[in-house]
Amino acid sequence: MSFEILVVGAGAIGAFYASRLAQLPNAHVSVVCRSNFAAVKANGFRVISPQYGDYTFVPAHTFANPDEARKSDIQWDYVVVSTKALPDVSDDSEILEGLVSQRTAIVLIQNGLGVELPYAKRFPDAAICSAVTIASCAQPSHGHITHNRWTRINSGPWLPHLDSASAKPSDARAVQLNQTFMALLKEGGIKDAEAYDHAKLQLVRWHKIAINASMNPSSVLAGCVSNYAMSNDKDMAEHITGVMNEVLSVAPKILGRPFPKEFATAEQILRSTRKNTSESKPSMALDWEQGKTMELEVILGNPIRIAQERGFELPRLQTLYALLRMAQAHRDQTNSKSKI
Repeated sequence: MSFEILVVGAGAIGAFYASRLAQLPNAHVSVVCRSNFAAVKANGFRVISPQYGDYTFVPAHTFANPDEARKSDIQWDYVVVSTKALPDVSDDSEILEGLVSQRTAIVLIQNGLGVELPYAKRFPDAAICSAVTIASCAQPSHGHITHNRWTRINSGPWLPHLDSASAKPSDARAVQLNQTFMALLKEGGIKDAEAYDHAKLQLVRWHKIAINASMNPSSVLAGCVSNYAMSNDKDMAEHITGVMNEVLSVAPKILGRPFPKEFATAEQILRSTRKNTSESKPSMALDWEQGKTMELEVILGNPIRIAQERGFELPRLQTLYALLRMAQAHRDQTNSKSKI
């Protein structure tokens, strides 16, 4: 059986996983690029990885926009979305119009909580696979992907009705499509690609929120420093640990299920971060430096709102959210005035 796979938003993470799927003879992997379109169309992606070496990935098709992908009339088995989740800016589910058929599963490799909702509303009959990764990748120049550390990716079928009701007959298909996608990644050399059930995957999302919501905004407020630098500073390490523990203590109460024992504690996460000497900065810091909109809502705003709906408070997250939301609004307002 062959698979037609489309990666929408082929930046560092999307291109890296696409390049591993492309190792399979029965996987035809195409991409929708944005700013890197010309470079990728001409030369494909050059990938440099300490684990997989130096190689080139040439997509089956390279599209400049979703409309080109629609005009190809290809029936996609999987549409992988690896764009930044910015619900306060745009609804990215709209770009999948005309790309999702009855056979298509939508795979969301995105940070944050609540990223699945726009896609579920627009495509109520589609299977949605919710994926979380901790791979460290960058695109220092168009079409040039560096994989620095880690490859782990977990994905689970998004079946929110299971939180309060029983299973539906359609659940089995979503489970199977999710397992197949993870199996394809494993076959492509991602040994720690693992399929989870709905509940465990949402625990993974909250666990990653503990990391992202502590390190991302803290880096911006500290002057866009690296995770490595923060983890090795006594005061910053204490602050980051406090934020992580706040999330890790509240999430199981919200989900009604404890974190699995194998999930890292805040202290273990910091110890691991101290080993990453690449001086890589969190994505929010990079966005701030480039004047881009940060993923404040899915990383900070949504967790705060979800917790409040269940009767819990996240005061440390609330402080970081308030500071960064106003800082971003002030920056954007200042930049707008300077252009007049």
